[in-house]
Amino acid sequence: MIPNLVIFDCDGVIVDSEPPLLDFLRDEFARYGLDITLHELETKYVGGTMKTVAERARAAGATLPPHWETEVYPRIYDMLSTGVPLIPGIEAAFDALDQAAIPYCVGSNGPMEKMDVTLGAHPAVFARLKGRIHSAHTHGVAKPEPGLFLIAAETMGVAPEACVVVDDSPSGCIAARRAGMRCFGFDPHRDGARLVSEGAEHLSDMHDLPRRLGL
Repeated sequence: MIPNLVIFDCDGVIVDSEPPLLDFLRDEFARYGLDITLHELETKYVGGTMKTVAERARAAGATLPPHWETEVYPRIYDMLSTGVPLIPGIEAAFDALDQAAIPYCVGSNGPMEKMDVTLGAHPAVFARLKGRIHSAHTHGVAKPEPGLFLIAAETMGVAPEACVVVDDSPSGCIAARRAGMRCFGFDPHRDGARLVSEGAEHLSDMHDLPRRLGL
């Protein structure tokens, strides 16, 4: 079924911002006594809000300062301001959706300020998404709860069952399932099992999204 709306996550789906962010978090946690691998970060921490990330790190033994999750953002923005690349195929996916007159938007757990930095480095893409970016920090509801996606659908005037979500984290796939939305779990490097287990269909190449959507 061709959807009436496609909701994209931002980090790891539109922009390839996760590798530098994971490196940053690994070094940051090591500074506070928690040695963790990039694989552990990717599988256990990606997709949550920074508050959730901090809670998990503290539970694992990191002695993070009380307000670390808010005070760390300026350093993250500074690190990302050097620019992060677009996910290969995302512009072609947007082109195909535009040609089919299917609207699309962003539903992210990240703050707007972060997306201003990462998406702002790509003005043409940023312009396409203007006014259609939904942040958990703005709406006060974060994945894996379905509210963020439901707000996006309601704002665009589309029923949840007519929406498709593209997300690269288990929390996003869970949110899509809870919202009653079809979900593509984007995992270009592995078999996507951790996303498929949450009800998503594995998408390994963004160039293939238009075909998978029936366009």
